[in-house]
Amino acid sequence: MKRKLGISVLALLLFGILFTSYGASVSAKQNTTTKKTITQKTNNTQKKNTQKKSTPKKKTKKDKQKKLPEMTEVSAGTSTYRGFLVDNIYHSKKNGDIHYNVYVPKSYDGTKKYALYVTLPGYQGLYFQGVAENIKTEDFGFEAQKYNSKMIIVAPQLSDWGETSANQTIDLTEYLLSHYNIDKKKVYINGYSGGGETLSLVLGKKPELFAAALMCSSQWDGAYQPVVNAKTPVYFVIGENDEYYGSRPFKSAYQKLYELYRAQGLSKKQIDKLLVLDVKGSDYFAGTPVTYQHGGGYLFCRDEQIMGWLFEH
Repeated sequence: MKRKLGISVLALLLFGILFTSYGASVSAKQNTTTKKTITQKTNNTQKKNTQKKSTPKKKTKKDKQKKLPEMTEVSAGTSTYRGFLVDNIYHSKKNGDIHYNVYVPKSYDGTKKYALYVTLPGYQGLYFQGVAENIKTEDFGFEAQKYNSKMIIVAPQLSDWGETSANQTIDLTEYLLSHYNIDKKKVYINGYSGGGETLSLVLGKKPELFAAALMCSSQWDGAYQPVVNAKTPVYFVIGENDEYYGSRPFKSAYQKLYELYRAQGLSKKQIDKLLVLDVKGSDYFAGTPVTYQHGGGYLFCRDEQIMGWLFEH
């Protein structure tokens, strides 16, 4: 009896050990399976997230082109005055907005080289005085058409008679030279009153741009040596008793340029081809519509000797 009982107890113990071992094995398998499932889910999630967070695409040329376009170089005017298209605006990156009126002959089609004439206004023609006031109060741009039918004429409306306007004049001239078919040997310029001061500054900076220059009823504010180095011809014309400037500033400027040419070894004959000093006495104004000498621009632009000199170069 005792022996049977001992066998039974032993059997139970063995059964318990086997059951415990089986349970541990099942539990381990379940844990392993769970870990695999969790790992797979995690990996799948990471893959999805990785796909969502893909490397951003590089910007293509098309994307770059979506940026707002830069302002066009020129805003063309919308009205005319005696053949001039008025209030065009050259949007210069260097010198801001430059207002100008332009006359382009109907014959111009870009296939042939044309001359270029730039006329700088006096105080009454500056932009703050009103659109196109320069060509409404001065006739240089209209009288010039009689000398060359194949010439583009530009009348800038500047803001002052100093460095700003000088730089704008140079900038605008260079723009026109690069955008029209211009004969660079036939580029002319004149300045009246305050415009003459601007012109002298222009000539002190870039005299080589011009074939000849006409200074009317003004004074010289620019450098002299660059003009002499470039040998740009200059014609000075003014009333002897100009009410605003007098004639002394022009006489002085002429003399300084003359002496610089002499220092370079030029003869009087050679200098006379480059410099002209034309001081008008009271008799020149007598019997004309001009009642004061500083208003001589009205006569000078109609004087064939003066304007003819400019355009013969």
